[in-house]
Amino acid sequence: MARTVGDVVAALERRYPPELASEWDAVGLVVGDPHASTTSVLFAVDPVMDVVDEAMDTGADMIVTHHPLFLRGVHSVAPITPKGRVVHTLIGHGIALYCAHTNADHARPGVSDALAAACGLADTVAIDPWGEQVGTGRVGQLQQPVTLAELAQRLVSAVPATEHGIRVAGDLEQSVETVAVCGGAGDSLLEVIGDRADVYITGDLRHHRAQDHLLATGKALIDVPHWAAEWLWLPDAASALASDLGADTVSTSVSKIDTSPWTAHLGRTT
Repeated sequence: MARTVGDVVAALERRYPPELASEWDAVGLVVGDPHASTTSVLFAVDPVMDVVDEAMDTGADMIVTHHPLFLRGVHSVAPITPKGRVVHTLIGHGIALYCAHTNADHARPGVSDALAAACGLADTVAIDPWGEQVGTGRVGQLQQPVTLAELAQRLVSAVPATEHGIRVAGDLEQSVETVAVCGGAGDSLLEVIGDRADVYITGDLRHHRAQDHLLATGKALIDVPHWAAEWLWLPDAASALASDLGADTVSTSVSKIDTSPWTAHLGRTT
């Protein structure tokens, strides 16, 4: 049975309903005819030209990204800007683009569930719940306590390697058991978490907010690369789509291109 772009969109939105997206977000079909046929879907974090080139090289006729192409209103998509070139290239090669951002963050299972699984958490609940099954971030228990260093090393092994690396704040030998996670940028949840978790794992932690949390709670922090933490969701989403539509009708693949903006890590350590 031939599948269409619209079939892929419908399957994605059953798992990641658009109504779960934050008000400021821009999710959904960006480029592509819902009636066009599709046989190969590439999953990636960012809708950048490197990913579009990969889709063309591998024969994918649809891309699903976590991050939106446009978060603010635009007045032109002329190919004189990076995003304009993406739009023109997609249309010119008949490649559709769909974005599942905060709806995939808040759904269950979603982005933070993939990060929680990489940590080995069980029986997780949302840090900031919206209902019985959805919400922002996850908090749960490890099967047995480990040191902060062991948990950090577990993440080093689980996430794709980047120049950013894994940063840790806290005593590496301290025991941790209750763990909170949030894929992407999650320091807005620091006040919500408080001292509920022995360690909070997220990306893009800022100096003052991290310092205030450490001083107020004494609880540890692990800063993971934004791109790498969210990449963990891609294989899950790709597998789910293949299962929902039938792998014999739509093939799925996951981009391994590091689209993080950081390309080198220099300097001394103490």
